[in-house]
Amino acid sequence: MANRLLEGKRGVIFGALNDMSIAWKVAERAVEEGAIITLSNTALAVRMGTTEALGKKLNAEIIPADATSVSDLENVFTKSQVLLGGKIDFVLHSIGMSPNVRKKKRYDDLDYNMLSSTLDISAISFHKMIQVAKKMDAIAQDGSIVALSYVAAQRTFFGYNDMADAKSLLESIARSFGYIYGREKGVRVNTISQSPTVTTAGSGVKGLDGLLDFSDKMSPLGNATAAECADYCIVMFSDLTKKVTMQNLFHDGGFSSMGMSLRAMNQYEKGMDEYIDEQGNVIYG
Repeated sequence: MANRLLEGKRGVIFGALNDMSIAWKVAERAVEEGAIITLSNTALAVRMGTTEALGKKLNAEIIPADATSVSDLENVFTKSQVLLGGKIDFVLHSIGMSPNVRKKKRYDDLDYNMLSSTLDISAISFHKMIQVAKKMDAIAQDGSIVALSYVAAQRTFFGYNDMADAKSLLESIARSFGYIYGREKGVRVNTISQSPTVTTAGSGVKGLDGLLDFSDKMSPLGNATAAECADYCIVMFSDLTKKVTMQNLFHDGGFSSMGMSLRAMNQYEKGMDEYIDEQGNVIYG
């Protein structure tokens, strides 16, 4: 149900590949809430994915760009302001890729050229994006910039590999730029640490199915879906969060605050008899 939270706002969504993408869901919700947007992804991703169908559905222009290229980003922000008729109110960075993960390289046997690519694509592109926008004065006063992160920036997860390093850097960039951009233009910069989510990019992480099941059992509210993440992004883009900046915001059903849950512990037990009362109800204790 739309509440018109983004009525009259202009946005740029980076990273929508197909309908599994969180960025795709965010784009749909942003338009539903009254925004007008442009979409951006690499030229290859646009050809290989179904971004064009999303553009037609939302009446949103697609501006192909390599987010690691300053000139490409300059083109995105220049064209977006022309197409949308003014400065940009919100930006989503939903970009991440690790060649080491794709090549199944272990963390203690990384290819350093691939590591550089991981960091450039998944984190430094965020710095470039914000720096370009700031130098161009492309973001409106009190605008909002959001990037998608993961709890592996703070904790070690089997199989997440050098993407954990990239997410740590991503969150640091949000804090550093959040201070500068907030001080000068009231622009807030945040990251959202989402539950593990089945996306095209995420599917490359080793043991994803097990991670999804474990985090769902650990989280009091269960895993947050891509659609629910989109809802959270909309709130962060809206005027309801004008004083929220430099934060990494966990959107993970409570996973990040848990040590061990009964459901997860049950995976290592023969049964749950000792946790059932006389009426057959589970004792959560």
